[in-house]
Amino acid sequence: MKKAAIVARYLFGIVFFVFGLNGFLHFLPQPPMSGPPADFAGALFATGYMFPLIKGTEVIASLLLLSNRFVPLALAMLAPVIVNIVGFHAFLAPSGLALPFVCLALEVFLAYAYRAAFAPMLQAKTAPAGDETVAVGARQPV
Repeated sequence: MKKAAIVARYLFGIVFFVFGLNGFLHFLPQPPMSGPPADFAGALFATGYMFPLIKGTEVIASLLLLSNRFVPLALAMLAPVIVNIVGFHAFLAPSGLALPFVCLALEVFLAYAYRAAFAPMLQAKTAPAGDETVAVGARQPV
């Protein structure tokens, strides 16, 4: 399981690093779009900030995955991006659905592999941190 998680993390990181950088450097050819897919992409582009935000998130999260730092944070950052990629291809451009499903499977597998990090977020009732927390390096009361 550990080796599979490492391979999945690298594969997932490489995919989002390449496609994230492509959003800035345009080294992969883009097929021409028309109709609703073009309208959707055009609307995102017209905002002036959405594409750089999405692609920047992809690059940062992929670097976290590739460096094995803050992996659960990277997975949480990429989750809404993957939902939108799958939705875009499922509803607007179904011909390119294979890679989004692979990415979705990698996300789910890695979320399961790092499930201990997500467990506190999935508690039904929690309380904010209060005086009971002790700072790192602070002396414990006797």
